[in-house]
Amino acid sequence: MTDLVYLYDGSFDGLLCCVFDSYTKKEVLTAIYSDEDFAPSLFATRTVVTDTAHARRVYRSLVRISPTVGPFLRRCHLTCLEEKELYMYRFVRKLYRLGPPLLRSLTDETYLPLLRAVRHLEHEVELLRGFVRFSELSGVLGGEIEPKNRVLPLLRSHFCSRYQNERLFLYDRTHREALFYADGRSEILPLEHFQMAGPDETEARYRTLWKRFYDTIAIRERENPRLRMTHMPKRYWNTMTEFQGPAYFRAQSSPADVRSPGAPGGTPGLGTPPAPLPPAPGSAPYKSAGES
Repeated sequence: MTDLVYLYDGSFDGLLCCVFDSYTKKEVLTAIYSDEDFAPSLFATRTVVTDTAHARRVYRSLVRISPTVGPFLRRCHLTCLEEKELYMYRFVRKLYRLGPPLLRSLTDETYLPLLRAVRHLEHEVELLRGFVRFSELSGVLGGEIEPKNRVLPLLRSHFCSRYQNERLFLYDRTHREALFYADGRSEILPLEHFQMAGPDETEARYRTLWKRFYDTIAIRERENPRLRMTHMPKRYWNTMTEFQGPAYFRAQSSPADVRSPGAPGGTPGLGTPPAPLPPAPGSAPYKSAGES
């Protein structure tokens, strides 16, 4: 048996093919990297070609052990766990050896890191269901997020069903990919360069109204920054309307801050909002895409 580093295309099927090849070729894996994450290694490397038939064979064998294993591993693959591929590979090998009892061993050294990573993923998805802020841009709803995990596949059904009569996109700055939805069809596509268009007068007014609402409902006597950051972690503030600087509320065609007639004056917001970001990634021309 030979120690090897496997390189794969970064897909879930590709990772299952790594498992398939390691068994059929009797190779011990020292590490598994996606093509874009690979760094030079002292070990021999081999690129694994993704074969859908091989991936299906591995997936079916896992589901026969337990129906929950397949969906669990899919979520593991979306997490930001370092060396997740190697953890998943070792877990699968151990599962083949021990069978269902491994799934009841919640402190197992190969299972526990994956459990924690999936819980972190699911918690982030739950937070982002409430933290995503959309803007209306020429008839399309557009938003941005900066998650640690690859959350778009899990957010897709929530936002596509919630805004089923709209056209929308949601851009993940961290992983440089975007969810597109229109006319009942959705797709997640890689998107390296993305620049958000500035707001028009109407959108700028809506942003101002939201900010003033947020400021108005604040109760200064009950200000508790630590509690607020517990429920609304600071790392999400960069893409939330209520924490942006003056430029974010300025219409693209107007040099002055947009003021919304009849909006309440409000009280100052709690804490000091972070400095405004450079123009956010955003609205490239939208095109409808088929369901992936």
